Amino acid sequence: MTSLPTVETPADDVLGRVAARSRSHLPLAALLVGTALLYLVGLSRSGYANDFYAAAVKAGTQSWRAFLFGSLDASNYITVDKPPASLWVMELSGRLFGFSSWSLLVPQALEGVAAVALLYATVRRWFSPAAALLSGALFALAPVAALMFRFDNPDALLTLLLVAAAWATTVAIERGGARWLALAGAAIGFAFLTKMLEAFLVVPALGLAYLVAAPGSFLRRVRDVLIGLLALVAAGGWWVAVVELTPASARPYVGGSTDNSILNLIWGYNGVGRLSGDGPGNGANFSGTPGFLRLFNAELGGEISWLLPAAAIALLVGVYVTAIRPRTDRLRAAIILWGGWLVLMGGVFSYMSGVIHSYYAVALAPAVAVPVGVGGVLLWEQRARIGARLALAAMVIASAAWGYILLDRTPAWHPWLRVAVLVLGLGSAIALVAAGDLLRRPWLAALAAALLFASAAPSVGYAFATAATPHTGSTPSSGPVSAGGFGGGAGGQTSSALARLIADSGPGYTWAAATASSMTAAPLELVTGKAVMAIGGFNGSDQAITLARFKQLVAAGKIHYYVAGGGGGFGGPGGGRSGSSEIESWVSSTFTAQTVGGSTVYDLTSG
Repeated sequence: MTSLPTVETPADDVLGRVAARSRSHLPLAALLVGTALLYLVGLSRSGYANDFYAAAVKAGTQSWRAFLFGSLDASNYITVDKPPASLWVMELSGRLFGFSSWSLLVPQALEGVAAVALLYATVRRWFSPAAALLSGALFALAPVAALMFRFDNPDALLTLLLVAAAWATTVAIERGGARWLALAGAAIGFAFLTKMLEAFLVVPALGLAYLVAAPGSFLRRVRDVLIGLLALVAAGGWWVAVVELTPASARPYVGGSTDNSILNLIWGYNGVGRLSGDGPGNGANFSGTPGFLRLFNAELGGEISWLLPAAAIALLVGVYVTAIRPRTDRLRAAIILWGGWLVLMGGVFSYMSGVIHSYYAVALAPAVAVPVGVGGVLLWEQRARIGARLALAAMVIASAAWGYILLDRTPAWHPWLRVAVLVLGLGSAIALVAAGDLLRRPWLAALAAALLFASAAPSVGYAFATAATPHTGSTPSSGPVSAGGFGGGAGGQTSSALARLIADSGPGYTWAAATASSMTAAPLELVTGKAVMAIGGFNGSDQAITLARFKQLVAAGKIHYYVAGGGGGFGGPGGGRSGSSEIESWVSSTFTAQTVGGSTVYDLTSG
């Protein structure tokens, strides 16, 4: 019997399309699930990570005023030295799920997953799924990303918001609408509320990309950019206005400022001071000597520089091949956006003389990943041309050679890897160039895998080592060995006896204790749940209170104990901090000292 032909029903057609679409989304799903596992598994290893921000988050779960201003303590004596946007996310998590290291750090990890998803979506709008997937993976696997999306510093939210601004700018360039550019401006504005002027380093690149490549007349493009800037000012300025318009008596002291002004903090410690080196912490050197090669040095190299040579090659090749293309060419627009981001932010990080921590480099990770991901895939697609093969080979050899040098800085850590990377990189690059017309499908997959391994394996290895290593304190760094800064995790500096004393201080005190700086105050807050006054703020040098005012608070029974010592973030214990030192001298000469758990403590109610 002759079989009848199969007739496809409408239901079959729908199911087929759904199945095809599901298969097309599997690589993205794998990328996001893998990123989530990298950032979430073993997250509790680091405890509260940075006590300074963790204490502020705890305060924000106890007081809505502390939430609004970003106070270090629930009684609102002083704020942290950054705006509070990143704290808000963690504080909302703490209010919903209860304050813990989990509720503190999981939002940071999820911000990382969201940033990877947005980066994928941004690249995918203009380029192939392979380019988007590779860009997202390289970003997720940057060692500094594996560090900061598992940590409670503001840099996680900052990076997410910068990627969001790049996505909105990409859509704006594509559609030519002021609405999308306003969204990009709003994202930058909230990034400003995360880490102040660092957020603005990408603005010239985003604005120039739109002015060059967006459709419409030049005047219309200028108008759209101005609208985006207005949105930026509105999104970032409202909180500044709230702080400035609130009387000093009704808000905490602005930590890090010299005159209790948020404007001073913006332009001083977190602004010009970071560039010039003036102000608190000027003597601190966390990222080596300023200069052209700073991003490759011992402090910053392992964080971000693994693929920097490859990114530079990809950008130079892109500039060459797009030189005579139309104004609205999307590859050129992408080069301006991501290359401008990399050059501007990388240049500032390289030459700034003020405080710069190596983990700041996480904000560079998207701008490194996209040129390598997009450039690598585009050159691979054009591999029939000798020029494309030479450029791709140069990217691979540069990555393998520099990876070998960076891995050699930690010679005891998997010494075989650096040799394998170098040999495979040179061998696969030579094979790529020499093969020419002999390139055939049966071994293309093996060659592509070898090129990818040689380029990315060192960075990927460091990322996994970073995720497997606990990181705490003020100056974390990526890699196989923990490089925590000035303090350990919660309670790392606090004895159980001192914690019990402060915890049992009674409900009648505004501050259960006072101490020189946040280095002692923050751990005490975390283990006791009590408000502790950090007299000199993070550095121990903020002139937040006079001796006369401190005496008034003591006389009024507002402060129970004084815990001596506790150096600032950039110096030794207490000494040399004019405000806190003067207060400590008065306390020591007026009240009787007792030793509790190795700490010198004064009962301010016993005088």
